[in-house]
Amino acid sequence: MTNLLVELQTEELPPKALRKLSEAFAEGVRKTLDEGHFLEAGSTTTVYGAPRRLAVHITNVRAQSPDETFRQKLVPVKVGIAADGTATPALKKKMAALGIDCPVEQLERVNDGKNEQLVYEGVRPGVELSVGLQKALDYAVKHLPIPKVMTYQLADGETTVSFVRPVRHLTALFGEAVVPVVLFGLEAGRVTRGHRFHAPDPVEIPDADSYEKVMKAAFVEPRYDVRRERIETELKRRAAELNGEAIMPEDLLEEVSALTEWPVVYESQFEEEFLQVPQECLILTMQLNQKYFALRDHEGKLMNRFLLVSQLEAKDGGKAIAEGNARVVRARLADAKFFYDQDRLHSLESRVDGLRHVVYHNKLGSQYERMLRVRTIAGAVADLIGADRREAERAATLAKADLRTLMVGEFPELQGIMGEYYARHDNEPADVALAIREHYQPRYAGDALPSTPVSLAVALADKLETLVGLFGIGQLPTGEKDPFALRRHALGVLRMLIEKELDVSLPEMIDAAWCAEKDVPGVVDNRPALVEFFGDRLRVMLRDRGATAQEADAVLALDLAELADIPKRLAAVRAFMALPESEALSAANKRIGNILKKVEGHIEDVIDISNLREDAEKRLFEELSAIEPKADALYAEGHFEEMLALLAALRAPVDAFFESVMVNAEDPALRANRLALLKRLYGVMNRVAEIARLAK
Repeated sequence: MTNLLVELQTEELPPKALRKLSEAFAEGVRKTLDEGHFLEAGSTTTVYGAPRRLAVHITNVRAQSPDETFRQKLVPVKVGIAADGTATPALKKKMAALGIDCPVEQLERVNDGKNEQLVYEGVRPGVELSVGLQKALDYAVKHLPIPKVMTYQLADGETTVSFVRPVRHLTALFGEAVVPVVLFGLEAGRVTRGHRFHAPDPVEIPDADSYEKVMKAAFVEPRYDVRRERIETELKRRAAELNGEAIMPEDLLEEVSALTEWPVVYESQFEEEFLQVPQECLILTMQLNQKYFALRDHEGKLMNRFLLVSQLEAKDGGKAIAEGNARVVRARLADAKFFYDQDRLHSLESRVDGLRHVVYHNKLGSQYERMLRVRTIAGAVADLIGADRREAERAATLAKADLRTLMVGEFPELQGIMGEYYARHDNEPADVALAIREHYQPRYAGDALPSTPVSLAVALADKLETLVGLFGIGQLPTGEKDPFALRRHALGVLRMLIEKELDVSLPEMIDAAWCAEKDVPGVVDNRPALVEFFGDRLRVMLRDRGATAQEADAVLALDLAELADIPKRLAAVRAFMALPESEALSAANKRIGNILKKVEGHIEDVIDISNLREDAEKRLFEELSAIEPKADALYAEGHFEEMLALLAALRAPVDAFFESVMVNAEDPALRANRLALLKRLYGVMNRVAEIARLAK
């Protein structure tokens, strides 16, 4: 077996899409070759992706696919065979289309249950690798996840093609041999290009296995993950030399890895006076505009130094690069300082009225109108969760005011963050300022929750207003589309209620939000749909945290208004499932539920002891009477695991009851008494969760 290399050498590819493009290209080639039976068992694939190339190396590739036996259904006998036994025009056309040439007498006749069919069995000869690879390349480029297609002319000056970026060279090597394939008007060869500046001349690749070695000699590290690891390691090393720590967000590391073919890390700096600007502004300016890595000291304070990733090995050690980038960042930071200084000339409160000119939604009004609704909801929620109502309403009033500042206008990512800085500058109460920052939390899965009761009140109000308002105008998520991030808002509300153990009813908070929203023209009451939406999100959240579908359904079947104890209920259900008695008790509980559902009319709550006739029902009553007060006490104290563990003692009497007692007795009084006993048993068993949902 021989190894295969394919490379598309292009103009600079979009950095944020490079990883997906390289992986999709390699998988497209591998998948198609595998389906064509060109790959031997144990074949491995290496993905290459760099700013100016997509490539793949595949081991154990066949020069020709093996012959393949196949069966092909053609047409019904009555359609394909004429009265004189010869092939009809319909059969001839079908066989010609499939490339089949054989006498009609050699075709099999197979009854498929409806008609007698003509079937051809033959051998499909293998094809050369060049044919299979051409098909693989055509498939791979057609199915790339290209964010935006670029149209360009080929070298002939006439043909126009579309691709992610213009392709300059096509390399296809099977061992040492060039595979004769064509793509975008380019015939495959062994010539490519290395680093744009360090190795500008054409580079020849002698064979498929020498690709990495040749590319590195031409100052190109073709492996995406190797470049990223190299960058991260060097950033950490250089930061340690400066007694600091590099701030390395995931998305910036990914982008820089996709921008450089031969990454080299250099250090630069800026004037200390810029450290007067909030560090979030400086960090964001460096990351977004220049792709720099800011440094913080061991106390967490921003340093006036930063690291940058170049793809040039400078002869002067990077001095000119450092100086040039210092000049660039100085201008950027000066802008940030100007915005910060200008913004502080006016209080946040003075900017609130300007929210009248900021559209929130064309059916829900301006940000000012929304602020009034959020403020009303925040006050109501504050009362429900025990937060300071006055401070919650004040924070809600100012929460969106920083949208009217220069800094947030330049960097929308800083909304809330700058609001806190400006609120502190205005001498607003500490909890009010903090709530302005934290009311956006949680912004994403795993994000921190608001840390104070005031922050929680405003964050809950902000998300509830969004949900109730948008549900009220019919803007519900559909499929994968969720343009207003309503699923994220709902999960944020659920996380706050559960993880902060807030003793408050979700429907009650939704009602409070509706009271503030109902006077908006065109908004209808869609609270039932919103409650159902929350239930679906809660079920997803529990599944994401490891709960099985059965466990989640068992807990959520109780339709709990207060969600704070759900984790404890879920833990109790899991502990119960580990008991040897759980399966039998779950099945019995399901049986009891089915019996009670079929009863027409009222079932008594009181059990007549004198009407307990059978030994099994007497024993069940005694065991239940002994367990019930203990279970009530444990439930009241929130000891759900211990409460469910008590149920294990009921297995034997429950089994005995169903073995020897006829529930639907002919005597009405006896039947009513037994139903009352089952009703009480069912109530005790299902206080923590609906145990029947755990039955197999």
